[in-house]
This record gives sequence, C-alpha cells and structure tokens, in this order.
Amino acid sequence: MSERNPKAEGTASRAAALKGMAIRQARSFVVLFLYLWVLLGLFVLNQALVERAHGDTVTFQGFAFLNALVLAKVMLVIEELEVARWLRGRPLILVIFYEAAICTLFFLVFHVIERSVIAKFSGHAITANEIEIGGGGLVGALIVSVILFVSLLPFFAFKNVTRAIGADRMRHILFSRHAAAD
Repeated sequence: MSERNPKAEGTASRAAALKGMAIRQARSFVVLFLYLWVLLGLFVLNQALVERAHGDTVTFQGFAFLNALVLAKVMLVIEELEVARWLRGRPLILVIFYEAAICTLFFLVFHVIERSVIAKFSGHAITANEIEIGGGGLVGALIVSVILFVSLLPFFAFKNVTRAIGADRMRHILFSRHAAAD
C-alpha cells in the first residue's frame, strides 16, 4: 500500500496552477500584442501616407512591432491591477469606457517616457519638441488621445462582453451558424 504525501501533492497542484496561469498570461499577451501590432501598424501606415504626400518614402513598421510588445505588457499589468474593480456591478459600458480611458492615459505616459529616453540616448536635450504628441500642442495630444481611446474600445468591449457572457457562449455566437432574423 502506498502512502500519500500531502506535501508532494500540494507542491504538484501549485506547480500545475502556476503553469495554467502562465499559459493564460501568455495567451493574453499574444492577443494583446496582435491587436496592438495591427492598431499601431495602421497608425504607421497612415503616417506613411501623409509623409509620402510630402516626398518621404521610408516607413518604419518596427516601431509598431516593438511598441506593441511593450504596450501589451503594460496592458497585462493594468489587467492584473484590476483598475476597473470598483465598477463591478455597474453597466458594462462604464467598465469598457473606463478601461479604454485608463489604457489611453498609460499609453500616452509611456509615449512621453519612451520619447524622453530616446532623446537622452541620442544625445538630445529633453524638450517639448522631443516628446511632442500628435504634432505638438494640446490639440495634437487631444486628437491622438481620442483616436487611441476609440481604437481601444473594440478590444475592451470584446473582452468585457466575453467575461460577462462566458467564453463558450461568445465562441458560439461568433463561430456558429444562426438562423436569419426576420
């Protein structure tokens, strides 16, 4: 007859739980990264169109890739902090708007930090010109903020609706055939 070792079983269950959490985090990171990469890639393409009109022909998609990697991690940290926890039980639209607003704010702060670090490493003084958002000024920053906020709404809507109705039901709604509505 074999004896049970509760300590070994507890260690094995903790290891399995950690492995499951790591897999969930990795999946979340990949989804966030892909969403942000597409989003930022579209921003870069838009910028390329504007610059092309002025004779410039170089487009840097590496910006979109690297920023998507970093911002996906920022979003995972925000998710872990549960910044919208205080809105539980309220209409889902409030949670969606709040999370999009918080991420917009964090992304803008990250952008300023990123531009400051780049300026410092390239030997430039950290000035308003080095860290400008949307061409500079309050109007430019506001326009970029609105574009980013609206661009993040579909992600947070999908995430929160999925959480509310369940992943299986969302999968069924999205990928199953439905009878045409009259």
